[in-house]
Amino acid sequence: MAKWDNMLAILWMLKSRKKLTAAQIADQLEISVRTVYRYIDALSVSGVPIVADSGHDGGFYILETFKETPLFFRSVELKAIVDASKFAKGVGYPYTDELEQALEKIEHSLNEEQMLDLQRLTSGFSVISSASHPGIVPMLRQLEQAILDGQTLLIAYRKENSDSAKDRSIDPYGLTLRRNEWYLIAFCHQSSEIRTFRVDRIESVFRTEAFFTTPENFSTEDYFREQSHKEREAEGPMVLIRIEGDTRSLDAICSHWHMHHYLTERTDAEARFLIDTPTIDKYLPRYLLTFGTSIRVLEPIALKNQIKAMACQIAELYAEDEN
Repeated sequence: MAKWDNMLAILWMLKSRKKLTAAQIADQLEISVRTVYRYIDALSVSGVPIVADSGHDGGFYILETFKETPLFFRSVELKAIVDASKFAKGVGYPYTDELEQALEKIEHSLNEEQMLDLQRLTSGFSVISSASHPGIVPMLRQLEQAILDGQTLLIAYRKENSDSAKDRSIDPYGLTLRRNEWYLIAFCHQSSEIRTFRVDRIESVFRTEAFFTTPENFSTEDYFREQSHKEREAEGPMVLIRIEGDTRSLDAICSHWHMHHYLTERTDAEARFLIDTPTIDKYLPRYLLTFGTSIRVLEPIALKNQIKAMACQIAELYAEDEN
């Protein structure tokens, strides 16, 4: 552990306990007692009121009057914060500017040695931002504020493959990021049920004078799980699906908003799912065919035959063009 990490660890140890001996601190941090004394001296010089009691019940402790403790981070914690900010920027997090300001405040509190250490730890990690609609950030801010305020919204929403947007009165419950797209989960007054809206298809947002109460314990994750269950074609026996393929293709299948609820086991080379037969027949062959030769269905045989028949139909279609 680096010098500054050890010093911060000692500070938090002393704040969380009434009294500790140098030997106890050295044992926990796996450093020498002599080094502990050196770090204690450095903390005292920096203004931390550490008191040393001698005798049988002696040890180090911090005066109770020391309430306003500076916010310290270990090197790995700082790295985690910086790396997380890169992810946030990459997905269009609506409070990127505020995040930058917070990071600047943290960095200003670091000395030169800590800054160099942080740059070294974070220089090898980057996130490539995906292109997003230019209005997505202010839109996300408006929606999140309406969620917090419990305020009904009037939105102009354009469905996929639609040329024009239609007005919807909604009670926004939650935002979620799925497969690099932002979604709003909201109660739609027109349909009288909870619906999912892709944020980049919302063309305008207007606040109304009406307010609502979000259902108790509402969870976007639970909502998507329930939707997947509802979209099953039938109740009944579940069939084991075994798919092998390259890691990237299996990742895409396992993270699919509908498929990942049926996932039962995953290895580097194989994924297993339990799905009812009607759902398999309706959705799975066409979806899995899009992965081409990067995956291979191991079982059931019926699914393999469906994909084979569909591929043959496509091959015959293009063979006719050559004649």
